[in-house]
Amino acid sequence: MEQLTERKQFNINGQQQNRFMFKIGEFELPLYMDSIGFNPEQESVDRTKGYPYFHWLQTIEGEGEFELNGRRYSLPPGHGSLLFPGVPHFYAAKGGRKWSTLYVTFGGVLAAAMLASLGIRHTEWLHWDEDAPITSQLITMINQAQHDEDRTGLNASAQLYRFLTMIKIYGQKGGRSSVFQHLEKLDPLLGWLDVNYGDPDISLTDMAEKLLISPRYLNSLFRQAFGITAYAYLIRLRIIKSKEMMSLGDSSRSIKDIAQLSGYRDSSHFIAAFGKTEGITPEQFRKLHGLISG
Repeated sequence: MEQLTERKQFNINGQQQNRFMFKIGEFELPLYMDSIGFNPEQESVDRTKGYPYFHWLQTIEGEGEFELNGRRYSLPPGHGSLLFPGVPHFYAAKGGRKWSTLYVTFGGVLAAAMLASLGIRHTEWLHWDEDAPITSQLITMINQAQHDEDRTGLNASAQLYRFLTMIKIYGQKGGRSSVFQHLEKLDPLLGWLDVNYGDPDISLTDMAEKLLISPRYLNSLFRQAFGITAYAYLIRLRIIKSKEMMSLGDSSRSIKDIAQLSGYRDSSHFIAAFGKTEGITPEQFRKLHGLISG
């Protein structure tokens, strides 16, 4: 397990440098923190063989400049880089001026798989809107490292995973929108579907018209936000609602009734969709959760 081994004072306003280091014990977490900190006067770094851990670095003040794979990248405020292990790189303050940074390094046997599940498979350069909680979450993690006696490393691991999901939700690559921005565009439709999912006549065209966009663009938004098409989202929503009805509703309610309330005209289509999504039938779901006797 990881344990905090070094503590220094943390003060962004007072510009005091800090670095919290973690060590690994006998049992390794699937995702663990190696180090985290704030550097008000970021020095230049030249790593010809890369760094052994995943390395997130973001700018608080000033501007940094990276060299990686023969290309140069700027890192102004509201921008960050996630460097993968073993990738050679060099970075320094742009123009020799002051450059303040926040950073976290991490590893774990499942770290790469977790990042891949979030759509991050190689070194990334991200930026985000000013009101995104990425920076505040990282500061929270530093404060936690300063004040908590996290001897197992579990708190740090949980906060780190939350931070990585925030990068996924709020981070923007190049000129592309973030997942959060896609969700904002879809929000009126998602709210409408939460109320009207039981209508079996809902079509892709109906959903697109709610947002005054084309069906093709609607599917593009859903793929970028959820990884699935708009109609696939509706099917999953109906299955979720049917599970809620079976779990919380009247146990004597028939599968046919639940199918109709979930937006299916007949129980056979509902059972097929439920089985494809859940891997079991609605009746098996009820038995599994003790909702009907075996």
